[in-house]
Amino acid sequence: QLQLVESGGGLVQPGGSLRLSCAASGFTFSMYIMSWYRQAPGKERELVGTITSAGGETIHADSVKGRFTISRDNAKNTVYLQMNSLKPEDTAVYYCYARNAWNYYWGQGTQVTVSS
Repeated sequence: QLQLVESGGGLVQPGGSLRLSCAASGFTFSMYIMSWYRQAPGKERELVGTITSAGGETIHADSVKGRFTISRDNAKNTVYLQMNSLKPEDTAVYYCYARNAWNYYWGQGTQVTVSS
């Protein structure tokens, strides 16, 4: 059964850190480009970061550059998003996304709330 299961979200104070994980199963994880997206209330879903299938290249949105880092462990079928120096505007549901030339899959999302 194909699954993308996010975890690690929660409530954190401004300036704090969280590490999101996305565990994949049911497909050949190492052959997929992985991304994190987020969607805040009333806003469109936006790309946060992307990592190539082998993990050699990453891109990050300008809004998170220098604060967030996407990484992956193909041996564990898991992609991560390390989030540091969190701001209230980072509050959103964060989604894991897998794609290759033929298929794409979304996770169910995990809530991140940055508030004092």
